[in-house]
Amino acid sequence: MQVGRINIDESEISETFVRASGPGGQNVNKVSTAVELRFDARGSKSLPDDVSVRLQRLAGSRLTQDGIVVIFAQRFRSQERNRADARERLAALLMQAQKRPTVRRPTRPTKASKEKRLESKSLRGRIKNLRRGPLDE
Repeated sequence: MQVGRINIDESEISETFVRASGPGGQNVNKVSTAVELRFDARGSKSLPDDVSVRLQRLAGSRLTQDGIVVIFAQRFRSQERNRADARERLAALLMQAQKRPTVRRPTRPTKASKEKRLESKSLRGRIKNLRRGPLDE
């Protein structure tokens, strides 16, 4: 399976087929159409370490304690379409994990922005002072 610049060996992906809830017509209680795809993100030799870490972070609740990404697909009535859907979702996760996050460079506020901020603060203070009304002494 080729995803971006990463080539994942088919032996690293395991698929099991189970009975799906939802649409299925007469086959719903007979045929195992739902797909449970498992990919070992932590132990994969195909993934670079940084991509593996990002994938584990992106997987969220789909990640087991052992570092295995579990994708469950049961959207369609046929086993083949569910299988393709699960693989597409894994590929989307892997594509997202390949993108390096941009490093934030801390910037300092400009002199004009500081002055503008202080001016707006003093304007608010003047408005609030005008609301008070005359003081009784």
